[in-house]
Amino acid sequence: MTTATTATATPPSGTVQHAPRTTVIEVRDLVKRFGEAVVHDHLNLDVYRGEVLSIVGGSGSGKTVLLRQIVGLERPTSGTIRVFGEDLTKLDAARLQALRNRWGLQFQRGALFSALSVIDNIALPLRELRTLPDDLICAASLLKLQLVGLSARDADKMPSDLSGGMIKRVALARALALEPELVFLDEPTAGLDPMASDDYVALIRELRRELGLTVVMVTHDLDTLVALSDRVAVLADHKVLAALPIRELVHIDHPFIHEYFLGERGQRAMQALPALPDAARAAKHAATPAGPQSGEA
Repeated sequence: MTTATTATATPPSGTVQHAPRTTVIEVRDLVKRFGEAVVHDHLNLDVYRGEVLSIVGGSGSGKTVLLRQIVGLERPTSGTIRVFGEDLTKLDAARLQALRNRWGLQFQRGALFSALSVIDNIALPLRELRTLPDDLICAASLLKLQLVGLSARDADKMPSDLSGGMIKRVALARALALEPELVFLDEPTAGLDPMASDDYVALIRELRRELGLTVVMVTHDLDTLVALSDRVAVLADHKVLAALPIRELVHIDHPFIHEYFLGERGQRAMQALPALPDAARAAKHAATPAGPQSGEA
C-alpha cells in the first residue's frame, strides 16, 4: 500500500503556497476507552515526513496512551491508525513486526536491560532479526554508540554505571539500531539537568537533519518543545485540539493553551523562538485563513 499524500487545493491569489506533504502517520476517528473511562473520543492526527511533531496535554490527557497505540503496543477501541500507509488494526503479527522495524522508540526512562552491557542493549534489535553475524552486529552497534556522542570506552559499561544523560543516549542509539525512518521519543529530556537537556536537544536536532528522520515526541518540557518542534499537537477534551506551529497555536482560545503556553514559564520559553523576518511576517498577515486546523481533518 502506498503512503498517502495530502492534497493541496489551488490557493486564492495572495496566499502562501506550500508543497504537498507526505503523510507518514494518519490517525482517524480514534476512540480509546478503559472500561467507562474515555481517553480519546474520535481523535484525528496527521504526521508528515521529515517533521518533528510534539504531543502535549494535561495530566491524564492520554499522550502516552496515544503513542502506545500508534506503535502498536495497544489496540484502539475503534478508529484507524495508518503508519506508512498500513492500517495497524488490520495487520497480522508478522506484518506488524516488519512495520515496526521501520521505526525506533525511546522510552521515557530509557528502559535499558539492567543485565546487559551498553553494547548489548544497542545490539538487541539487530540480534532479534537473526540476519547478521555477531561481529557485524557489534560493529554496527559501536557506530550507533558513536553517533549519539558516546565512545567505544562506554561499550562494556552496565546501565548502573551510566549517568541520566548517558542512559538517554544509549536508549536513543538502540532506537536507531535498525536505521529507522521514524523515531518516537517519550519525554526525552525528563530528569536531565539543564546542560544535559540542552546537549540532548542539540543531538536530536543534528540527527534529525543528518538522517532525515521524522520525529514524534511526547514532552512536557517547554524548552525542549520550543527548540525542536515544527508543529505541536495539543490533546484536550479527549481530542487533538489543534496541531500547529507554536506561533499559531498560541492564538487559539482554550484554557489549557492559555495556561501552558501563555503563563510565565511558557512565555519565557517562547522567547527562544527566532523572530519572523519582515517578509514572512507580511506574508502571514496577507494569507487567507485556511479550513480546519492541521491534524483535525
